[in-house]
Amino acid sequence: MHERVIETTLFIFALLSILITVGIAVILVRESFLFFSDPAVRLLDFFTGKVWQPMIGLFGFLPLLNATMTTSIIAIILGGPLGLFVAIYLAEYASERTRGILKPTLEVLAGIPTIVYGYFALTFMTPLLRTLFGETNVEIYNTASAGLVIGILILPMIATMAEDALVSVPKELRLASYALGATKIETTCKVIIPAALSGLSATFLLALSRAIGETMIVALAAGAGPKLTANPFKAAETMTGYIVRISGGDVSYNSVDYNSIFALGLVLFVITFTLNLVSRTVSGHFHQEYD
Repeated sequence: MHERVIETTLFIFALLSILITVGIAVILVRESFLFFSDPAVRLLDFFTGKVWQPMIGLFGFLPLLNATMTTSIIAIILGGPLGLFVAIYLAEYASERTRGILKPTLEVLAGIPTIVYGYFALTFMTPLLRTLFGETNVEIYNTASAGLVIGILILPMIATMAEDALVSVPKELRLASYALGATKIETTCKVIIPAALSGLSATFLLALSRAIGETMIVALAAGAGPKLTANPFKAAETMTGYIVRISGGDVSYNSVDYNSIFALGLVLFVITFTLNLVSRTVSGHFHQEYD
C-alpha cells in the first residue's frame, strides 16, 4: 500500500510537469496568433526579413536569430572542449582529494546568478577583448563577450554531464585496453570516449539549448539594437535580449510590438524543443549496452 501511494504521487508530479509544459506552449501559440493575425505582420517576411524594426512595421527576425546563434556558437566552442577536458580529468585522472575540491567548485560556478555573469561580461570580458583586439574594433556591447561568458556559464553543466557519461563506461573496457598495452590517454581517446559518445552528444546538444535560452548575459553585454552582422565584436540583440527589453515596459500592452515577444518566445520554444528531440535521437543512435 505504501509503495502504491508513492507510485501514484510520482505519477501525479510527472503528469503535472507535462501539463505545465503543454500549458506554456498553448499560451505562446495563442498570444503568437494575435501577433501574426495583425495586418502589419506577414509570416513570410517574419522568417525571411533582414530588418527588425516593429515601430515602422518591419518584422524580419533574422537579425535576432543571427545574434542568438552567434552567442550560442561562441559559447559552445569555448564551453564544449573545456567542459569535456574537465570531465576527462575528473573521471580518469583526478584523485579522490582533487575531485573533492574541483566538483564543489564547479557546483559553485553553476549556482552563480546569471545577472552576475552579465556584469562580469560587461566589466571584465569586454575590456579584455578591447585591450586585445583594439578599442576601435570591439564595441562596448558585443556578442563575442556575451558568448564567451555564456561558455563559462555552461561549462559546469557540460563537465558534470560528460563526467557522468564517461564514468558510466564499464571498467572492464578500460582493463581490456590496458591489457592490450594501451596507455591511459590512448584508452581515454580510443575506448572510453567512443563508448560514451551517446551521453556526450546529448550533453553538447543540451548545452547548446541552454546557451540559446540564456537571457541576462546577452541582455547586459550583447547590445540592444537588432543588427544582421557576422562580426562578433559588434553590438547585436538576441531574441531573449529583445524579450527582456520589450517586456520591461517600453511599449504599450497588447500592441503588435508587445505581442511580438510571444512570437519570439514560441520560436525559442520550438528551437529548444527540437534540440532536445535531436539530443534524444542522437543519444539513441549511439547508445550501446554492455553485459
